[in-house]
Amino acid sequence: MTTSTESAAATAEHRSRPSPAQRLLDTAATLFAQHGIRAVGIDRVLAEAGVARASMYSSYGSKDSLVLAYLEDLDRRDRARWSEAVAAVPDPADRILTFFDLALASAPGKGFRGCQYANAATEFPDQELAPVIAHREWLRRILTELLAECGIAGPEALARRIQLVYDGALAGSKLEHSTEPLRLGRVITAELLGRG
Repeated sequence: MTTSTESAAATAEHRSRPSPAQRLLDTAATLFAQHGIRAVGIDRVLAEAGVARASMYSSYGSKDSLVLAYLEDLDRRDRARWSEAVAAVPDPADRILTFFDLALASAPGKGFRGCQYANAATEFPDQELAPVIAHREWLRRILTELLAECGIAGPEALARRIQLVYDGALAGSKLEHSTEPLRLGRVITAELLGRG
């Protein structure tokens, strides 16, 4: 016999449990980051999320749509994480360096997987993935704006150089399983900002 306390606890647990769509997205994000998008079949995502195939199709329609949703969510979360990290950082140059600081803090815990956007672009070389393009454009725009705040002449050109350093630092960190490329990328960027 179920007591009212047990029933209330079960109801509260059900309410706090993420929706099937969210469970699919969270599970896909974890698996795609760890193993690669193409290496993870939809059956594995469904099994680990504990979601029926019908829920996947009603929520996303296909694995391709789930991949795009994963990349869009990744972009949203990365933008929010950076915005939160720089909320109390008034100096625009320090805000630029925060990109490296966040990568330094997260790379070891993520198993040195590198840039998830670059990883996705590598797995789909013949496709332009809109969330990947949007993230890269956002990063370049933020760098350009911050460099302009620093009083840098020609901020667009320097933003591209810093983005290239950042890309290389993430790739180097992945290849070496080390934070050292990220540290060096931060040093190079600080020098480019006149802080060397």
